[in-house]
Amino acid sequence: MSNNSAKILFMTTLISGLFITISSNSWLGAWMGLEINLLSFIPLMTNYNNIFTTEASLKYFLIQALASSILLFVVISKSITESLFSFYNSMISSMIMSTPLLMKSGAAPLHWWFPSVMEGLSWNNCFILMTIQKIAPLMLISYTINFNGFIILIILTSIIVGAVGGYNQISIRKILTYSSINHLGWMIMAMLLGENLWLIYFSIYSLLTLAIILIMNSLQISFINQTFLINNEKKTVKILLFLSLLSLGGLPPFLGFLPKWMVIQSMLFNWSPLISSVMVIMSLVTLYYYLRISYSSFIILSSDSSWVLTTNKKKLDSIIILISAFSTLGLILSTLVISIY
Repeated sequence: MSNNSAKILFMTTLISGLFITISSNSWLGAWMGLEINLLSFIPLMTNYNNIFTTEASLKYFLIQALASSILLFVVISKSITESLFSFYNSMISSMIMSTPLLMKSGAAPLHWWFPSVMEGLSWNNCFILMTIQKIAPLMLISYTINFNGFIILIILTSIIVGAVGGYNQISIRKILTYSSINHLGWMIMAMLLGENLWLIYFSIYSLLTLAIILIMNSLQISFINQTFLINNEKKTVKILLFLSLLSLGGLPPFLGFLPKWMVIQSMLFNWSPLISSVMVIMSLVTLYYYLRISYSSFIILSSDSSWVLTTNKKKLDSIIILISAFSTLGLILSTLVISIY
């Protein structure tokens, strides 16, 4: 869809549906906001120049409609069987209410639709799907979540699937998808540890994802082998791109290490260190395939071509400033925020 009034309209209704869900004081109002959000995003996904968007939008609509219908059925059933809209804080209630919301957000093992939908979208829609579309389901999950075996299973499954699933991928969209699933497990764990901790994690994750997608969109890159030829006047952009990827993986000197540091510190103070050990090990697996991409691109397969295409330097300069601010200030911000926290 081109930049026209229809796109502005659908973006406005998408954001309004998000705010309706967040500010609603009843589950029916929250469900209504989710539906407005869904029906606003479907037209934004459609692009007549890309044949894959039709399949992706149909898959996304079917999965989200299924999850919304399950959520509506659960809300109506529980409001009839129990007192009106007052759910008891039990493991069964939390599990039943969280399942359709976890499906909407793409948490493992309910993630089967996420990689295929991401593969057929443009970079701008990929950013919306990985960040904005997850706010409302995660906010609703935070209302009902409590520490039980089901939530721990979801957390461990998301972290393991997100780490192992992106191991042999060559598509950058799928790598970011499985990274998103891995980060989703960390966010759900952050919900258990503190009321606002997952918001800090989600904010930093969204900023790093935005920085990466801005570079990918400006350079029109979709696969790993295309990153090998980013050289000459774009060497700085190439360095900052992979620094941002390493930051997203959680390498300590960068900004992406901050939310994981906060979650690990809180876990060691509150829960068993066994779960935190599994999460750290799986995070190292994700960091490994980011390091593998960076190593091969910089050292093994780095070459200078005799001619290059001209690019929009103003756009790249703004990206350089954005990425460098996110990546180089990570250690300072981590020390500052952890001291305050």
